[in-house]
Amino acid sequence: MKIPKAVRPFWGEFQAAVDYDASERFYEAFHFDDNERDANDLAKLVLAGTKCATAGLLWTYEAEKKPVPEAGILSVVTDWGGKPLCVIESTAVAIVPYDEVTERFAATEGEGDRSLRYWREVHWAYFGRECARIGREPSLKMPVVCEEFSVIYPAAT
Repeated sequence: MKIPKAVRPFWGEFQAAVDYDASERFYEAFHFDDNERDANDLAKLVLAGTKCATAGLLWTYEAEKKPVPEAGILSVVTDWGGKPLCVIESTAVAIVPYDEVTERFAATEGEGDRSLRYWREVHWAYFGRECARIGREPSLKMPVVCEEFSVIYPAAT
């Protein structure tokens, strides 16, 4: 994937720090969620080490003709406004039905009280909005891309 112009200076700092060209592993620059407050709150959880996973609908990847992430890819997490906050490395990716997401994964996502009940509540709402956007109906069996990651380069504070 091509590194967006807005994050190139930050990506350059990262590459200088790791002392190799990691460009072929670049996947995307992104913010979490679909609204400013949640996007910025989730980014803070990543920087605090609480949020080490994320979930998306396989249907969204398919609708956008975007490859599903794989272990080893690198992404830049931004705030809602596009300011780079850190580089993450995907460490594990699994596609599972919504109703088979585990308590362990929900805890790793680090949101709310880290319970599966909370995960299901907020992700049902989010995936419902995603389904409406791409013309699908939410389902307990909808395929969820469960991606675990680690922060490998935080922005200088």
